[in-house]
Amino acid sequence: MAELACPEPPDGGWGWMVVLAGFLQSALVFGVIRSFGVFFMEFVGYFGELAGRVSWVTSIGISVQQLGGPVGSALSTQYGARPVVMAGGVLSGLGMFLASFATSLTHLYLSIGLLSGLGWALVFTPSVASVARYFGKRRAFATGLAVSGAGLASFAFSPLFQLLVDTYAWRGALLVVAGISFNLVAAGALLRPLELEGNKASVPEAGWLQLPAFSSFCRPRLACHRPFLLFSAAFILVDAGYYVPYVHLVPHARELGFDEYRAAFLLSSAAVADLCGRVVGGWLADRFAIRLVHSLTLWTVLTGFSMMLVPLGQSYSLLMGLCICYGFFAGALVPLQFSGLAEIVGTGHIMEGIGLMQMLESAGSLVGAPLSGWLRDMTGDYTASFIVAGTFLLAGSLLLFALPNYFSCPMDSTTEEETRGDP
Repeated sequence: MAELACPEPPDGGWGWMVVLAGFLQSALVFGVIRSFGVFFMEFVGYFGELAGRVSWVTSIGISVQQLGGPVGSALSTQYGARPVVMAGGVLSGLGMFLASFATSLTHLYLSIGLLSGLGWALVFTPSVASVARYFGKRRAFATGLAVSGAGLASFAFSPLFQLLVDTYAWRGALLVVAGISFNLVAAGALLRPLELEGNKASVPEAGWLQLPAFSSFCRPRLACHRPFLLFSAAFILVDAGYYVPYVHLVPHARELGFDEYRAAFLLSSAAVADLCGRVVGGWLADRFAIRLVHSLTLWTVLTGFSMMLVPLGQSYSLLMGLCICYGFFAGALVPLQFSGLAEIVGTGHIMEGIGLMQMLESAGSLVGAPLSGWLRDMTGDYTASFIVAGTFLLAGSLLLFALPNYFSCPMDSTTEEETRGDP
């Protein structure tokens, strides 16, 4: 398909196919990550390792996905989002395929954590940035639709993965997951390039290290941009707690005495609520005259409190209700994170902004799940794990209050100018 040239985001047209691509990538990346708690107990039993050590499998994968964000941004800026996302789909499927032959946790760290994580990095940032480039007025709603695939996939994948494990054991199940992951290649093919007026980069005659993509990767202009750094710091703390339920909720439910399918259904129910939250959160942000950063703060606070209450769910019905609340609140904040970033750095810097923010967030994602696993090993249950995870989210919401003009005028009137100049 030929590259489109538009004076401003079209807010529709082929943009809806780009939203579909984003929906598929969020389903096949975060739907898989969120459902990996099903494999957690299998790995603990097979390798005979503590929960803290097994938690590193998922944690490394999420961290590499985020740490590699600038790489995905740089490559997409230079070669376009489509080939980069398609290459990422190949790597993510290959990592799952090699993991099915693992004989130690180290093999899982390298295959799922490193290889699949790198594939996810090449998929996620270009896909979300492409949606942001195609939409202006309806950006929050379109982003909400694009990232809602994670909720729908989590609902389907949790019981599906449990069925695959029961039928084919964990090795056979990972082979099937690898085949599912290769569909990211088809999702990447939907990303038609879009060139907005004023965003064209001039490419010098010098070597590839001096190309704009790689110079922005090595010397990001946003690295000295205070609002961006505050926003990213808030999400470092948020990510330290955000992914804990997707790793430890199923083991927590199993320890309470619920069978594997009822435990997996908790994750599926949270995923459906997450799906609704992403769509509703994005729709409300576009529908009402409330600043994105204010809505984002509210959803983050609610997510933190709901996670801290999870240990109170000693009965299945109460635990189910708490999981649904957590899923809805956690889903609602996701589209606002990326739409809020576009408000802070401007559309012209969205690719670089998402990549660099993801890289910084990896610090929180890396320590979150292993810390929760270590707390479980030390205390004997997951109570402290969920309380600490919720505390991280509340701390992140407090940092959002420090953003410039938080209590007054919108940010996008000034920050666009701040990002134009080199630091």
